[in-house]
Amino acid sequence: MSEITTVGVLGCGLMGSGIAQTAAAAGFPTVVREMSDELLARGKGAITGSLNKLVEKGKLDATARDATLGRLRFTTKVADLRDADIVMEAVTEDLELKNTLWKELDGLCRPATIFASNTSSLTIAAMAAATKRPDKFVGLHFFNPVPLMKLVEVVRTVTTAPDTFDRAFAFARKLGKEPIAAKDNSGFVVNLLLVPYLLDAIRALEHGVANAPDIDKAMQLGCGYPMGPFVLLDFVGLDTTYKIAEIMFAEYREQRYAPPPLLKRMVLAGYYGKKSGKGFYDYSTTPPTLSNLGL
Repeated sequence: MSEITTVGVLGCGLMGSGIAQTAAAAGFPTVVREMSDELLARGKGAITGSLNKLVEKGKLDATARDATLGRLRFTTKVADLRDADIVMEAVTEDLELKNTLWKELDGLCRPATIFASNTSSLTIAAMAAATKRPDKFVGLHFFNPVPLMKLVEVVRTVTTAPDTFDRAFAFARKLGKEPIAAKDNSGFVVNLLLVPYLLDAIRALEHGVANAPDIDKAMQLGCGYPMGPFVLLDFVGLDTTYKIAEIMFAEYREQRYAPPPLLKRMVLAGYYGKKSGKGFYDYSTTPPTLSNLGL
Protein backbone atom coordinates (compact mmCIF):
# COMPACT_ATOMS: atom_id res chain seq x y z
CA MET A 1 0.00 0.00 0.00
CA SER A 2 1.72 3.18 -1.22
CA GLU A 3 2.15 6.03 1.23
CA ILE A 4 0.29 9.33 0.99
CA THR A 5 2.85 12.08 1.53
CA THR A 6 1.52 15.11 -0.37
CA VAL A 7 -1.97 16.61 -0.31
CA GLY A 8 -4.03 18.77 -2.66
CA VAL A 9 -7.20 20.58 -1.61
CA LEU A 10 -9.76 21.99 -4.03
CA GLY A 11 -11.55 24.91 -2.41
CA CYS A 12 -10.51 27.16 0.48
CA GLY A 13 -13.87 28.09 1.93
CA LEU A 14 -15.18 27.04 5.33
CA MET A 15 -14.57 23.31 4.83
CA GLY A 16 -11.62 23.49 2.43
CA SER A 17 -9.60 25.79 4.67
CA GLY A 18 -10.29 23.50 7.64
CA ILE A 19 -9.23 20.41 5.69
CA ALA A 20 -6.07 22.15 4.48
CA GLN A 21 -5.22 23.30 8.02
CA THR A 22 -5.74 19.79 9.37
CA ALA A 23 -3.55 18.19 6.69
CA ALA A 24 -0.75 20.70 7.16
CA ALA A 25 -0.94 20.39 10.97
CA ALA A 26 -0.55 16.61 10.57
CA GLY A 27 2.73 17.17 8.73
CA PHE A 28 1.61 16.93 5.09
CA PRO A 29 2.83 19.46 2.49
CA THR A 30 -0.50 20.80 1.22
CA VAL A 31 -1.42 22.75 -1.92
CA VAL A 32 -4.73 24.63 -1.76
CA ARG A 33 -6.49 25.88 -4.88
CA GLU A 34 -9.19 28.55 -5.10
CA MET A 35 -10.68 30.41 -8.04
CA SER A 36 -9.31 33.86 -7.16
CA ASP A 37 -6.60 35.54 -5.11
CA GLU A 38 -9.34 37.22 -3.06
CA LEU A 39 -10.87 33.88 -2.04
CA LEU A 40 -7.42 32.47 -1.32
CA ALA A 41 -6.60 35.43 0.92
CA ARG A 42 -9.86 34.92 2.79
CA GLY A 43 -9.15 31.21 3.27
CA LYS A 44 -5.57 31.82 4.35
CA GLY A 45 -6.82 34.42 6.82
CA ALA A 46 -9.29 31.88 8.25
CA ILE A 47 -6.52 29.29 8.70
CA THR A 48 -4.18 31.81 10.32
CA GLY A 49 -6.96 33.02 12.63
CA SER A 50 -7.85 29.47 13.61
CA LEU A 51 -4.24 28.61 14.43
CA ASN A 52 -3.77 31.85 16.36
CA LYS A 53 -6.80 31.01 18.53
CA LEU A 54 -5.28 27.63 19.36
CA VAL A 55 -2.03 29.37 20.37
CA GLU A 56 -3.93 31.89 22.52
CA LYS A 57 -5.75 29.04 24.29
CA GLY A 58 -2.48 27.21 24.95
CA LYS A 59 -3.48 24.25 22.77
CA LEU A 60 -0.71 24.90 20.23
CA ASP A 61 2.68 26.55 20.47
CA ALA A 62 3.80 29.28 18.09
CA THR A 63 6.50 27.07 16.55
CA ALA A 64 3.93 24.44 15.55
CA ARG A 65 1.64 27.15 14.15
CA ASP A 66 4.43 28.53 11.99
CA ALA A 67 5.40 25.04 10.83
CA THR A 68 1.80 24.34 9.81
CA LEU A 69 1.58 27.58 7.83
CA GLY A 70 4.93 26.75 6.23
CA ARG A 71 3.53 23.51 4.82
CA LEU A 72 0.71 25.33 3.03
CA ARG A 73 0.95 26.61 -0.52
CA PHE A 74 -1.89 28.60 -2.08
CA THR A 75 -2.68 28.78 -5.80
CA THR A 76 -5.38 29.64 -8.34
CA LYS A 77 -4.17 26.98 -10.79
CA VAL A 78 -5.74 23.52 -10.81
CA ALA A 79 -2.55 22.22 -12.46
CA ASP A 80 -0.59 22.92 -9.26
CA LEU A 81 -2.37 19.93 -7.66
CA ARG A 82 -0.97 17.49 -10.23
CA ASP A 83 1.74 16.05 -7.95
CA ALA A 84 -0.50 15.34 -4.94
CA ASP A 85 -0.93 11.75 -3.73
CA ILE A 86 -4.50 12.59 -2.73
CA VAL A 87 -6.74 15.45 -3.88
CA MET A 88 -9.62 16.38 -1.57
CA GLU A 89 -12.44 18.47 -3.02
CA ALA A 90 -14.50 20.89 -0.95
CA VAL A 91 -16.27 23.16 -3.42
CA THR A 92 -19.95 24.10 -3.74
CA GLU A 93 -22.49 21.26 -3.76
CA ASP A 94 -22.88 21.47 -7.54
CA LEU A 95 -22.27 18.20 -9.37
CA GLU A 96 -21.51 19.86 -12.70
CA LEU A 97 -18.90 22.15 -11.13
CA LYS A 98 -17.30 19.27 -9.21
CA ASN A 99 -17.15 17.03 -12.28
CA THR A 100 -15.62 19.77 -14.43
CA LEU A 101 -12.78 19.99 -11.92
CA TRP A 102 -12.45 16.21 -11.58
CA LYS A 103 -12.20 15.76 -15.35
CA GLU A 104 -9.46 18.37 -15.52
CA LEU A 105 -7.54 16.78 -12.66
CA ASP A 106 -8.00 13.31 -14.12
CA GLY A 107 -5.86 14.36 -17.08
CA LEU A 108 -3.23 16.01 -14.87
CA CYS A 109 -2.65 13.72 -11.89
CA ARG A 110 -0.68 10.47 -11.75
CA PRO A 111 -2.74 7.27 -12.17
CA ALA A 112 -2.13 6.36 -8.51
CA THR A 113 -3.51 9.66 -7.14
CA ILE A 114 -6.62 9.21 -5.02
CA PHE A 115 -9.57 11.55 -5.60
CA ALA A 116 -11.73 12.26 -2.54
CA SER A 117 -14.83 14.43 -2.26
CA ASN A 118 -16.05 16.12 0.91
CA THR A 119 -19.60 16.22 -0.44
CA SER A 120 -22.27 15.92 2.23
CA SER A 121 -25.18 14.86 0.03
CA LEU A 122 -24.14 13.99 -3.54
CA THR A 123 -23.16 10.42 -4.32
CA ILE A 124 -19.48 9.64 -4.88
CA ALA A 125 -20.38 7.40 -7.84
CA ALA A 126 -21.78 10.41 -9.69
CA MET A 127 -18.31 11.97 -9.57
CA ALA A 128 -16.25 8.81 -10.02
CA ALA A 129 -18.11 8.08 -13.28
CA ALA A 130 -16.86 11.39 -14.71
CA THR A 131 -13.24 10.19 -14.48
CA LYS A 132 -11.14 7.36 -15.86
CA ARG A 133 -10.18 6.30 -12.31
CA PRO A 134 -13.41 5.19 -10.59
CA ASP A 135 -11.33 2.65 -8.66
CA LYS A 136 -9.32 5.52 -7.12
CA PHE A 137 -12.36 7.53 -5.96
CA VAL A 138 -13.68 7.77 -2.39
CA GLY A 139 -15.63 10.11 -0.17
CA LEU A 140 -13.88 11.80 2.76
CA HIS A 141 -16.63 13.66 4.55
CA PHE A 142 -15.31 15.94 7.30
CA PHE A 143 -17.38 17.91 9.81
CA ASN A 144 -17.31 21.58 10.72
CA PRO A 145 -15.13 22.89 12.30
CA VAL A 146 -12.73 20.44 10.66
CA PRO A 147 -9.70 21.03 12.94
CA LEU A 148 -11.81 20.21 16.04
CA MET A 149 -14.34 17.59 14.91
CA LYS A 150 -12.93 14.07 15.10
CA LEU A 151 -15.23 12.20 12.70
CA VAL A 152 -14.54 11.48 9.04
CA GLU A 153 -16.91 9.34 6.97
CA VAL A 154 -14.84 7.31 4.50
CA VAL A 155 -17.16 6.39 1.66
CA ARG A 156 -16.67 3.59 -0.84
CA THR A 157 -18.57 3.16 -4.10
CA VAL A 158 -19.17 -0.09 -5.97
CA THR A 159 -16.08 0.74 -8.07
CA THR A 160 -13.69 1.81 -5.26
CA ALA A 161 -10.70 -0.53 -5.10
CA PRO A 162 -10.03 -2.10 -1.67
CA ASP A 163 -6.49 -0.66 -1.68
CA THR A 164 -7.88 2.84 -2.35
CA PHE A 165 -10.32 2.57 0.53
CA ASP A 166 -7.64 1.26 2.89
CA ARG A 167 -5.24 4.06 1.95
CA ALA A 168 -7.92 6.71 2.45
CA PHE A 169 -8.96 5.20 5.79
CA ALA A 170 -5.35 5.11 7.00
CA PHE A 171 -4.83 8.69 5.79
CA ALA A 172 -7.83 9.90 7.81
CA ARG A 173 -6.24 8.34 10.90
CA LYS A 174 -2.95 10.11 10.16
CA LEU A 175 -4.90 13.37 10.18
CA GLY A 176 -5.79 12.60 13.79
CA LYS A 177 -9.39 11.74 12.94
CA GLU A 178 -11.68 8.84 13.83
CA PRO A 179 -12.80 7.39 10.48
CA ILE A 180 -15.87 5.24 9.94
CA ALA A 181 -16.76 3.23 6.83
CA ALA A 182 -19.89 4.24 4.94
CA LYS A 183 -21.63 3.07 1.80
CA ASP A 184 -22.22 5.47 -1.06
CA ASN A 185 -25.78 6.59 -0.35
CA SER A 186 -26.81 10.24 -0.35
CA GLY A 187 -26.18 11.65 3.13
CA PHE A 188 -23.94 8.71 4.14
CA VAL A 189 -24.49 8.06 7.88
CA VAL A 190 -24.69 11.39 9.69
CA ASN A 191 -26.78 13.46 7.28
CA LEU A 192 -29.03 10.50 6.49
CA LEU A 193 -30.12 10.67 10.15
CA LEU A 194 -29.49 14.35 10.95
CA VAL A 195 -31.29 16.07 8.07
CA PRO A 196 -34.76 14.56 8.77
CA TYR A 197 -34.33 15.52 12.45
CA LEU A 198 -33.57 19.15 11.54
CA LEU A 199 -36.44 19.31 9.04
CA ASP A 200 -38.84 17.78 11.60
CA ALA A 201 -37.82 20.50 14.08
CA ILE A 202 -38.78 23.14 11.51
CA ARG A 203 -42.10 21.39 10.87
CA ALA A 204 -42.76 21.28 14.63
CA LEU A 205 -42.15 25.05 14.74
CA GLU A 206 -44.47 25.59 11.75
CA HIS A 207 -47.21 23.56 13.48
CA GLY A 208 -46.90 25.54 16.71
CA VAL A 209 -45.70 22.65 18.88
CA ALA A 210 -43.41 25.08 20.75
CA ASN A 211 -41.22 28.06 19.99
CA ALA A 212 -37.62 27.67 18.75
CA PRO A 213 -35.84 28.33 22.10
CA ASP A 214 -38.05 25.79 23.90
CA ILE A 215 -37.51 23.15 21.21
CA ASP A 216 -33.77 23.80 21.43
CA LYS A 217 -33.85 23.54 25.22
CA ALA A 218 -35.93 20.36 25.07
CA MET A 219 -33.44 18.57 22.82
CA GLN A 220 -30.47 19.78 24.87
CA LEU A 221 -31.81 18.91 28.30
CA GLY A 222 -34.02 15.98 27.31
CA CYS A 223 -31.67 14.21 24.90
CA GLY A 224 -28.27 15.54 25.96
CA TYR A 225 -27.56 17.18 22.60
CA PRO A 226 -24.79 19.83 22.75
CA MET A 227 -27.03 22.29 20.91
CA GLY A 228 -30.66 22.43 19.84
CA PRO A 229 -31.80 21.99 16.22
CA PHE A 230 -32.34 25.69 15.48
CA VAL A 231 -28.97 26.74 16.86
CA LEU A 232 -27.44 23.95 14.77
CA LEU A 233 -29.37 24.99 11.66
CA ASP A 234 -28.13 28.56 12.04
CA PHE A 235 -24.58 27.27 12.50
CA VAL A 236 -24.66 24.94 9.47
CA GLY A 237 -26.43 27.52 7.30
CA LEU A 238 -30.07 27.39 6.24
CA ASP A 239 -29.09 27.73 2.58
CA THR A 240 -26.73 24.78 2.93
CA THR A 241 -29.37 22.69 4.71
CA TYR A 242 -31.94 23.58 2.04
CA LYS A 243 -29.61 22.51 -0.78
CA ILE A 244 -28.69 19.25 0.98
CA ALA A 245 -32.37 18.48 1.62
CA GLU A 246 -33.24 19.12 -2.03
CA ILE A 247 -30.49 16.76 -3.20
CA MET A 248 -31.52 14.05 -0.75
CA PHE A 249 -35.21 14.40 -1.61
CA ALA A 250 -34.35 14.04 -5.31
CA GLU A 251 -32.38 10.89 -4.46
CA TYR A 252 -34.87 9.15 -2.17
CA ARG A 253 -38.26 10.75 -3.00
CA GLU A 254 -39.21 10.43 0.66
CA GLN A 255 -41.22 13.20 2.34
CA ARG A 256 -38.93 13.30 5.36
CA TYR A 257 -36.17 14.80 3.18
CA ALA A 258 -38.42 17.46 1.60
CA PRO A 259 -37.54 21.04 2.71
CA PRO A 260 -40.43 22.57 4.73
CA PRO A 261 -42.02 25.77 3.32
CA LEU A 262 -40.64 27.86 6.20
CA LEU A 263 -37.07 26.84 5.36
CA LYS A 264 -37.56 27.81 1.73
CA ARG A 265 -39.05 31.21 2.68
CA MET A 266 -36.18 31.96 5.03
CA VAL A 267 -33.57 31.13 2.39
CA LEU A 268 -35.36 33.31 -0.17
CA ALA A 269 -35.33 36.15 2.38
CA GLY A 270 -31.56 35.77 2.90
CA TYR A 271 -31.95 34.36 6.42
CA TYR A 272 -29.02 31.94 6.19
CA GLY A 273 -28.13 31.81 9.89
CA LYS A 274 -24.99 33.04 11.63
CA LYS A 275 -23.11 33.79 8.39
CA SER A 276 -25.77 36.29 7.26
CA GLY A 277 -26.47 37.62 10.76
CA LYS A 278 -30.01 36.29 10.91
CA GLY A 279 -31.65 32.87 10.82
CA PHE A 280 -33.95 31.42 13.44
CA TYR A 281 -32.04 33.75 15.76
CA ASP A 282 -30.92 37.36 15.21
CA TYR A 283 -27.17 37.66 15.77
CA SER A 284 -27.05 41.47 15.71
CA THR A 285 -27.44 41.41 19.49
CA THR A 286 -25.49 39.70 22.28
CA PRO A 287 -26.85 37.28 23.28
CA PRO A 288 -28.79 36.54 20.06
CA THR A 289 -32.52 37.13 20.13
CA LEU A 290 -35.34 35.26 18.42
CA SER A 291 -35.96 36.37 14.82
CA ASN A 292 -39.43 37.55 13.85
CA LEU A 293 -40.51 34.92 11.33
CA GLY A 294 -44.18 35.89 11.20
CA LEU A 295 -45.37 32.64 12.79
